[in-house]
Amino acid sequence: MIGFWSVPLLFALPLALGIVSLLAPPAWRARLGLAGLLPLLAASIAVFAHLVLDGPHTYALGNWNAPLGINLAVDGLAAGMVLLTAVVSSLCAIYAWVYLRDQPASSSFFWPLLWFLWAGMNGIWLAEDIFNLYVGLEVMGLAAVGLVALKATPQALAAAMRYLLAALLGSLAYLLGVALLYASYGTLSMAGLQEAATADVTTQVALALIILGLLLKTALFPLHAWLPPAHGGALTPVSALLSALVVKGSFYILLRIWMVLGTEVTPFATAQLLGILGAGAVFYGGWMAWRQHHLKQLVAYSTVAQIGYLFLFFPLVTGTGPEAARLAWDGTLMMLIAHALAKAALFLSAGNLILAVGSAHIGHLVGISRFRPMSLFSFGLAGVSLMGLPPSGGFTGKWLLLNSAILSGQWWWLIVLFLGGLLSAAYIFKVFRMAFREGPQVDHSVTPPLTLDVTALMLAASAILIGLTAHLPLAWLRIGSPFGAG
Repeated sequence: MIGFWSVPLLFALPLALGIVSLLAPPAWRARLGLAGLLPLLAASIAVFAHLVLDGPHTYALGNWNAPLGINLAVDGLAAGMVLLTAVVSSLCAIYAWVYLRDQPASSSFFWPLLWFLWAGMNGIWLAEDIFNLYVGLEVMGLAAVGLVALKATPQALAAAMRYLLAALLGSLAYLLGVALLYASYGTLSMAGLQEAATADVTTQVALALIILGLLLKTALFPLHAWLPPAHGGALTPVSALLSALVVKGSFYILLRIWMVLGTEVTPFATAQLLGILGAGAVFYGGWMAWRQHHLKQLVAYSTVAQIGYLFLFFPLVTGTGPEAARLAWDGTLMMLIAHALAKAALFLSAGNLILAVGSAHIGHLVGISRFRPMSLFSFGLAGVSLMGLPPSGGFTGKWLLLNSAILSGQWWWLIVLFLGGLLSAAYIFKVFRMAFREGPQVDHSVTPPLTLDVTALMLAASAILIGLTAHLPLAWLRIGSPFGAG
């Protein structure tokens, strides 16, 4: 029962910490933030443990059941995302505590925005109706825009404004779709919509608007233009949070709504179109990452590419057999988790390399392997998962998607998985080729604090270890899903 009563803490605690941080003196905000990490992490673990021991459950806020109250649904996917958010956010927060120590202006606003971002993400993971998904999406999105603007440079402010406009357009399209569904069926509950929805024109238009809005927020190719400047130009811990978690929020909503409506209401061609756009993201993002000369921009375009793999879920789960659909579910969720861990590690280790040489230009990394082996090792470990090499979580996810494609007879997605891995290897080894080259550019380096290297290494190692123990998280993530707990 401790886990059950921890559910409201997942919202109340970060919201309270965000408000208190705004009211507290700036010098106290970082200490308050560090103190809040442990109870929020403990609440996340308690909710996950309660799910594993007692199965999925629904929590009614204030004991008011829907439609008068708000229901929170805790199944394997929701609890897994809550725990993933707690782990990644905690390590990024510890990194930020050290990284922003000499930037008091940025640090003082980082902590309140982090807490609001965390509350919004937990709201998305646990919401049971499509309007509260929108509320969580807005809270998360506005906090993310504020975090992008923390640098306060003209480039950062321009990137934040572009991000804001994309987020608002995406939200408008999503909300129009929600309004159409509510007008048609008189319910916002996903369970109610699953029972009542039919494949009429209104429902299909509503779902099209929702999909369009969420694609824009997820930055799926070709709607990705706002992402590289926002992620690549933000402060290092902010870039890690955005790439690892924030873009997953809109994809998570799309996945949830698709499992409720998409497989029955949407034509098979729509699922194939989403897969084609995902393939385009893999190829375009990988190619652009390889062409970059600035390290964080390389990692940002890598995010565009890696997001594409997640969208192979839709053609592999729609109109296919139960085994192929289950493999697509498992593979997509493993890719999602592995990408979150690896991409956070990649941004943090890239930030450490930039701190060491005092430049973001990849050409200035010449010889850095002699001075910063731990930072480079973290970067390489994260790259192993992004390339999809064994025994990483990225390899496990791609292997499951590959088997799903074979079982469903959709062999063309194998080409995407194979060539995407080669492109990932190209831009990862581009960094290593420069780092191990001897030259006059680098004859010394600044040594970042050990905490920065350790946090990046922990995330990178987790992306590898999740692949070695994949059967356990995958079994837990299936709890309460259409594919069972086994």
